[in-house]
Amino acid sequence: MTTSTLRRALTTTATVGVLLLAATACSDDSSAEQTPTTASASSSAPASAPASASASPTGSDRSTPMDIRVTIDGQEVEATLNDSPAAHDLASLLPLTLDLKDFHGTERIADPPRKLTTENAPEPLAPKAGDLAYFAPWGNLAIFHKDGPSASEDLLVLGHIDADADVLSGADRITIEATS
Repeated sequence: MTTSTLRRALTTTATVGVLLLAATACSDDSSAEQTPTTASASSSAPASAPASASASPTGSDRSTPMDIRVTIDGQEVEATLNDSPAAHDLASLLPLTLDLKDFHGTERIADPPRKLTTENAPEPLAPKAGDLAYFAPWGNLAIFHKDGPSASEDLLVLGHIDADADVLSGADRITIEATS
């Protein structure tokens, strides 16, 4: 549970950093004095500007959490979806109640009502216990109660469920709802 709390804190910290960068970039630039300062800063440090620009989209694609309400066999647990296109597509289907079945003693799986988008998928990650993922070839959702295999382009991590492995491994039914 400490790993989940640490992961959530790091995600929140990364989100705040991305928002601060975005707010700085979008700040009022109607003043003529601000334009030269910005140009001067970017020309004096050309290597750092592209690194920040490339780091921000990657970070925001995976780090901006969307809180969701998850109930597993009648027990409400905390959960978030990441900011990937597939996670947004799943959110558009909410609320969902799905019956789960075991898959290889590592995950519980279920079929959503339709396949999710895989366009603009972020870099693959190896799933960890508690991760909610989408296996594109079969079109199913997976809730990992053990760490999964190595990263695969076919498996998109959509978010994380903060529940004990015992709760996840025996789960028969999950309800996922958007928070208000």
